[in-house]
Amino acid sequence: MRILEEFWYGNIEPTEYDTSSKEYKKMQELICRNEEKLRATMTDEQKELFSKYADCVREYQTITDYLLFQNGFKLGARMMIEVMEE
Repeated sequence: MRILEEFWYGNIEPTEYDTSSKEYKKMQELICRNEEKLRATMTDEQKELFSKYADCVREYQTITDYLLFQNGFKLGARMMIEVMEE
C-alpha cells in the first residue's frame, strides 16, 4: 500500500498535473498576451469588472477540476472492482 502511504504523508498532490507540454505553454502564453492587450484598452471600471469575471472563471475552473478528479477516481475504482471480480 505504498501509494496510500505517500498520499497520507502529503507526497502526492492530486491536483498537480504536468504543465510541461508545448501545447499547454503555448496556450498559457496566448491567454496572457491577449489579457494584457485587452487590459490596455480598458477603463478602470472595465478592469474592475474584468477582474471580477476572471475571479469567477477561476472559481468555476476549480470546481470543474474537482468534479473531473472525483469522476476519474470513481471510474478508476469501478475498473479495479471489475478487474478484481473476474
